[in-house]
Amino acid sequence: MSSRATITVLAGDGVGPEVTEQALLVLLAVEERFHHTFTVHHGLVGLDAIAAEGVAISDATFETCAGSDAVLFGAVGGLPAAERRADGPRPEQALFRLRKEFGFFANLRPVRPLATAASPLKPEYLKGTDLVFVRELSAGLYYGHLESVPGKPSEIRRDGPEAEAVDTLRYTEGEIERVVRAAFEIAAGRQRRVTSVDKANVLSSSVLWREVVDRVARDHPAVAHEHMLVDACAMRLIRTPSDFDVIVTENLFGDILTDEASMLTGSIGMLPSASLGLRRTAGGMFGLYEPIHGSAPDIAGQDQANPVGAILSAALLLRHSLGLHREAAAVEEAVEEVIREGYRTVDLHEGGRTVIGTREMGRRVRDALARS
Repeated sequence: MSSRATITVLAGDGVGPEVTEQALLVLLAVEERFHHTFTVHHGLVGLDAIAAEGVAISDATFETCAGSDAVLFGAVGGLPAAERRADGPRPEQALFRLRKEFGFFANLRPVRPLATAASPLKPEYLKGTDLVFVRELSAGLYYGHLESVPGKPSEIRRDGPEAEAVDTLRYTEGEIERVVRAAFEIAAGRQRRVTSVDKANVLSSSVLWREVVDRVARDHPAVAHEHMLVDACAMRLIRTPSDFDVIVTENLFGDILTDEASMLTGSIGMLPSASLGLRRTAGGMFGLYEPIHGSAPDIAGQDQANPVGAILSAALLLRHSLGLHREAAAVEEAVEEVIREGYRTVDLHEGGRTVIGTREMGRRVRDALARS
């Protein structure tokens, strides 16, 4: 059955345009292969938007996103320190606005090492690893500076004998509950195990987090759950990653732990993400899809960036926002086929493998998709 959808592409900064181009080309290959119709809009975001429009994302671009079924995002950042102004726009403000105003509170980051990927871990440690992080995305330490938290600043103070810095970590019950419920619902369709990660031996926010998790768990008796301190989780992710099914955690911990977990796949360039809220589309949930790596300005324009994270983000877009599960699986299988054949971008290079560039990796994934 054919499907129609509208997708807004925000390529952004650094390697963002390079990897997003490959992800979009894969989506267009899906459109042709499975007889769908995708209407694609492009918008400026990050440094290009600041240069052309004076803000990290304009109201017009934001409205284009609002009229779409999904947003495919590249990366933002990389403003040189010499050009930063305390009162000036920053490219990262685009992501904060999109996440906050669209209510993207749940960030899904699946981690499934491909059989022959170049992880630095021994193969026996990786066996059976297939997990999903559900990271709370719209509150916590990163949002302590917002006006919605009066008197709870994020700032450097220089009015005393020496400078001091303060950041505010704040969560409400409602903010915790909605992301925890999302995690339990995801786990119900997987191995029915949730690990909630916190620092309840130190932080009041984590004590409240545990209370909410236990309350939500009572509504999901078929899903087992456990609490784990973040430092213990960091160790187990490396030693026995197959122990995990769904990991739910707050914003900062999720950011750090998923970067660590990228080493299970061999590179941060391999991990996709989906940011979801409550708004529904005809095929699923409105969301923003992006690789978890940054803008990497040091390799921008050199055809070296790994597009797999962006391509797998496009697969998540197909699954979660468009409801095209067969097509999403076909993209994931195409990526795995290319990796299994021994092709690598430079970040995954290992002896005896063939190193190819960004565009060539994207082309080979499309070729594998066409053969499926």
